[in-house]
Amino acid sequence: MRGHAGPQSRRWRETGVCGTRREGHLDEASRKTVLITGASRGIGAATARAFAAQGARVALVARSREALSELAGELGEAALAIPCDVSRYWEVAAAVDATVKTFGRLDVLVNNAGVIAPIAPFGQTDPEAWAKTQEINVTGVYHGMRAAWEVMIGQAGGGTILTVSSGAASRPLEGWSAYCASKAAAAMLTRSADLEGRALGIRAIGLSPGTVDTDMQGDIRDSGIGAISQMARSEHIPPDWPARALVWLAGPGGDEHLGQEVSLRDPAIRAAAGLGA
Repeated sequence: MRGHAGPQSRRWRETGVCGTRREGHLDEASRKTVLITGASRGIGAATARAFAAQGARVALVARSREALSELAGELGEAALAIPCDVSRYWEVAAAVDATVKTFGRLDVLVNNAGVIAPIAPFGQTDPEAWAKTQEINVTGVYHGMRAAWEVMIGQAGGGTILTVSSGAASRPLEGWSAYCASKAAAAMLTRSADLEGRALGIRAIGLSPGTVDTDMQGDIRDSGIGAISQMARSEHIPPDWPARALVWLAGPGGDEHLGQEVSLRDPAIRAAAGLGA
């Protein structure tokens, strides 16, 4: 759903509804305010549930008003739904403003919104679709970082910027020129944010989750291009794995990974995040 974020935001306060929250037994995510882009489904929705289950307040950002409303209703009073197009800076800035106005601060930004199309041989890609991928996957990440920057450096405790990355950031894949280029650029944004923001109290980290069983994998399968399109659904990890890893990175576990791309394919990272082998 497109349009200015501020007037469209809505807070849910359904008593007793907030995942598995238990007062007195909350971990490092407790009472943090987390803004998640691409929150309406897949990794984004799973991440919202994971943070809310630990007592965090979550601002849900995506274009789909209906899907956001459903998720916010599920999460209850800790959720703020903000329809927003991340490729438009003024909408992202309004979403950050609405989050701070509602919850008082912004502790964690999760840059998750992204698209993979067009998947096509280089010479058959549509230039407009290719450029749109960069607007969402690169400029959208920058918009989130830029809008959150002054808020985070101006508050006690600073803030954390987590960006969902990909192995495609470091190697080309057949038919994925748009996606690979965008993820490489987003990875450099993480490094740039760390270089300039660490001394100011900003922690910037990228998470490369590997292949995840989301709607995006359906698009990849439908393309029939490359080895990943031939993988069975059972070979992909569930969305709650990267979600739980993001919660872990938002806490002290992320301190040794600042400015890096953390790979969820690494058994040591999975173990540290409390995930399976």
